[in-house]
Amino acid sequence: MNYWPLLGVAVIVVGFALRFNPVPVVVCAALVSGLLAGLPVPALLALLGKSFVSSRMLLMFVLTLPAIGLLEHAGLREHAQRWMTQLHGMTLARLLVGYLLVRQVLAMFGLTGVAGAPQTVRPLLAPMGEAAVERILPTMDDADRDELRAVAAATDNVGRFFGEDVFIALGAVLLIQSFYAQHGIDLTPLSIALWALPTAIAAFVIQSLRIWLYQRRLQRRAARLRVG
Repeated sequence: MNYWPLLGVAVIVVGFALRFNPVPVVVCAALVSGLLAGLPVPALLALLGKSFVSSRMLLMFVLTLPAIGLLEHAGLREHAQRWMTQLHGMTLARLLVGYLLVRQVLAMFGLTGVAGAPQTVRPLLAPMGEAAVERILPTMDDADRDELRAVAAATDNVGRFFGEDVFIALGAVLLIQSFYAQHGIDLTPLSIALWALPTAIAAFVIQSLRIWLYQRRLQRRAARLRVG
């Protein structure tokens, strides 16, 4: 057995230990393993290209995250906060509950990659939420910002997690179907999705209530500071 291709694993370990960019490290490791395994260069490049194109999630992150980073460098977060200050009727609860509704409905149709923590919550939702909190609590500190970002991220997770189970072509739904089939229970993906709908509605109501209570807590804190 040829053990030389295992040097690709060493390349990954060294690259990650030195905190290099993960994408070039993985590509270099694949090249090292392929060349040591005796693959010709054209076949190796063709294999890498095929794997890259077939991994659509990787392609999305490779193309999306640098674009978001450039937008943030150009002031996307500051623009989002400025937009929020111009929306006088938009409260923190309305912002987060509205996002929760959109996120959950999109997930119900299988569009889970349209929004998310890196592409929506961090550059848009969290800054807009900070601007909304500053209307209530002008003395907002770093701990308050961290808590708001956690609430915004949790809102995104709840919307996706409980919304995607309603989509019949989701892998999790098919996994549930196969699990019950192994135990002699015949369920269709449609029936599983329909039974997930009440849970999704309950999750929406509960998370909306948590957001409203979070806003009320900020308002009571601001009132105590004004009295004091």
